[in-house]
Amino acid sequence: MSPTDAPSSSALDEETARAEVYGLLAALTYAPPTPELLSQLRVAATEAPAAGGFLEEPWRELVAQTRAMTDEAIAAEYDSLFGGVGKPEVYLYGSHYLSGFLNEKPLVALRHDLAELGLARDESMPETEDHIACLCEVMRYLIAGDDVAVANLTRQRAFYAAHLQPWVNPLCDALAGHPRARFYAALAGFLRAFASVEAQGFDMLD
Repeated sequence: MSPTDAPSSSALDEETARAEVYGLLAALTYAPPTPELLSQLRVAATEAPAAGGFLEEPWRELVAQTRAMTDEAIAAEYDSLFGGVGKPEVYLYGSHYLSGFLNEKPLVALRHDLAELGLARDESMPETEDHIACLCEVMRYLIAGDDVAVANLTRQRAFYAAHLQPWVNPLCDALAGHPRARFYAALAGFLRAFASVEAQGFDMLD
């Protein structure tokens, strides 16, 4: 690649910010957030963590909700919504929204696409690959990974369109509408806005 083909520093900054947002979403949805992560959120700047004013208000609301709640209350909310024995209050798995059941055809298709990307599930992880946190981690890798044959915009767009875009808004609807969701309702607002920005960005590639 010649110097004239190199991405600009602002473009690189934007890609770094996108990868960081996906990493944050993964951390906040995989398990109850750690006290360290919540402390970082409470002191975060309330400007959007990625380019675009569209994200600023939902980001500000997420930070404000983090400041308004204790670590224990946020952890209890996570367990109330997503944990427990049997059926959770809100599902975090794509197969549920795409087919109405867990471990169905959408998960099979996802595993096929992950294999094509050279990715496999860590057997130590209890969650299936269609968990929102796992999918966000894949997107983070496709943005920030070193293998340009895999980590590129074409792969990002295809993976996002197939495995995240069809069910992110229904997940956000479920969280926003749940009577016991406070922190995660705020997170849903930010996730919905970020997903919209991502979808628009991929559309512009045509």
